[in-house]
Amino acid sequence: MSEVLALLSGWGLGSAPLRPLAQALEAARPGARVELVPLPQMGNAEAALTALDQVVPAGAWLLGWSLGGMLATALAARRGTACPGLVTFASNPCFVAREDWPAAMAPEVFDGFAQLCATDRAATLKRFSLLCAQGSPAARGLARQLAEGGPAYADSAALGLLAALDNRAAVARLRLPQLHLFAEADALVPIAAATALGKLAPGAIVAAMPGCHAWVNEAATEVAVRVAAFIEEAA
Repeated sequence: MSEVLALLSGWGLGSAPLRPLAQALEAARPGARVELVPLPQMGNAEAALTALDQVVPAGAWLLGWSLGGMLATALAARRGTACPGLVTFASNPCFVAREDWPAAMAPEVFDGFAQLCATDRAATLKRFSLLCAQGSPAARGLARQLAEGGPAYADSAALGLLAALDNRAAVARLRLPQLHLFAEADALVPIAAATALGKLAPGAIVAAMPGCHAWVNEAATEVAVRVAAFIEEAA
């Protein structure tokens, strides 16, 4: 059976921003099959994980960007030793800050974004694309590229899922190879989350790379090489 890398997309923008990374992973990991997995459109975590469990091949490596990384983590915890390993990109174990997890988005900022999503989908996507690109030297062009990349999934249910998921316990108890990559200029996931995650899972590899939240799109080759080296080491 060939090695499968299941790559889960983030909230709002569909799988288009991850296509360059998927291609780069196939080049960096010859023989592997990369499957781009769109997120299930539901706000219930258990239902979303059940849906993903049905479509993601058994035995696949689980990789995910942002919300996709959070779901990949939860699915890895569900599959246990049947999962060979986990890789996340710009993905916070807990996206919205809590009293015992300050390394995340402020609740009032998230609430404002959620209110906008409920009333103006087009404005939400524009703002989200700009936040994903913020910190890039070519932010305006990258934001436009992200917004025009394909079908968008900016719905309130999945946004609620982003707020509700809390993977801190899952990350701490996982006993499989883990690589968590963060972006140093991320406007959505503070770089402090990298340090906080490292304390939760001292056995995981946690690293920061230059770039914005969407650096997986801008620096696909560099990210893919890093991931391929990690998988080769873990294999």
